[in-house]
Amino acid sequence: MAWNEPGGGNQHDPWSGGGRRGGNGGGGKGGGNQGPPDLDEALKKFQNKLNSMLGGRGKRGGNGGGSGGGKPRNTFALPGLLLIVALAIWAASGFYLVDQSERGVVLRFGKYQETVTPGLQWNPPLIDDVHMVNVTRVRSITQTQSMLTQDENIVSVEISAQYQVADPRGYVLNVRDPELSLENALDSALRHVVGGTDMIDILTSGREILGSSVNSRLQSYLDSYGTGIMLQTLNVESTSPPDAVQDAFDDVIRAREDRQRTINQAMAYANAVIPAAQGQAQRIVEQGQGYRESVVAEARGQANRFNALLTQYQDAPAIMRERLYLDTLSEVYSGTPKVMVDVTEQSPLMVLPMDRLKRSDSGSKSSDGETQLDPQLLERLQSIQSSSSPSSSNSSSNGIRREGR
Repeated sequence: MAWNEPGGGNQHDPWSGGGRRGGNGGGGKGGGNQGPPDLDEALKKFQNKLNSMLGGRGKRGGNGGGSGGGKPRNTFALPGLLLIVALAIWAASGFYLVDQSERGVVLRFGKYQETVTPGLQWNPPLIDDVHMVNVTRVRSITQTQSMLTQDENIVSVEISAQYQVADPRGYVLNVRDPELSLENALDSALRHVVGGTDMIDILTSGREILGSSVNSRLQSYLDSYGTGIMLQTLNVESTSPPDAVQDAFDDVIRAREDRQRTINQAMAYANAVIPAAQGQAQRIVEQGQGYRESVVAEARGQANRFNALLTQYQDAPAIMRERLYLDTLSEVYSGTPKVMVDVTEQSPLMVLPMDRLKRSDSGSKSSDGETQLDPQLLERLQSIQSSSSPSSSNSSSNGIRREGR
């Protein structure tokens, strides 16, 4: 029944002060006023139990009573408990977490044991030593050195290198200080390459070749040392002569740039002129080929015409001679204002060519605009025609006799 229920036998608050002790100040369990255990009393009970477990004696009873009976103390109980607690702490401290970007190099008593991968790992503390190495982070170093070139000049070179750890075991065990070894190797490789190169090449167009040569040589050094370092990029940041001769070298560089600009302009002009000349030459060649083909075709046509005329001449020599004669005279006198009168003994007057008997300077035009023949020419032609008769066949002063017939 609840302590505050009406009609109940327990009408006192269990948390009141009267319920902390037994009735009449006794420590027994009897009595109706029982409350929750006191904290000090609970601690004392736990201490007594611990003492009894470790072999100690219990606390003496009250009112000067005799000493309570206790178990004999176990001398190995406390060290054993402490040993168990220490072992638990030691085992718990052996757990560790390896990040995704890291690798753990495990050394057991200073000797290489293994390389652990990302995740939760456990190694016995104080026995194994784990070195964490970041294998994804890109590290970089930069150096600025002054050194001699092949032509015994001094040049200042600033160079930077980016690298990653490719072999964690070699990075941790093979060298004492990998970064310092990298700096020394970079300085050695750079001096070796610069010492075999002329200064003008280092300052101008040879910087790319310088960077690639230093990169390959430096990587070979690192591999031979077993540092576990892999170069990513190597850049030659700047190359400059000493400050005392900087102005002179600037003048040289400007002159070289002017020279290159002039060369580029000449190349541009050549690229513009040469195609035009090549096109003109090709056009002349094609014209010559066309002229050759036309001449050859004309010669072949004339040869074919001659062969055709030869066939007809063999059939009728007299007719072909007359025709050839007339065609030749027409062709000869077609471009001249001269008039040829060919008179035979029994043939009428023949004037060739007839369309050339007009004169623009002495001829007169009729009322309808047509050009008339020269009167003197007409008179002479009439006199020649009247004097031509069969009886005067031997006379040649009144006309022009055709010869070669």
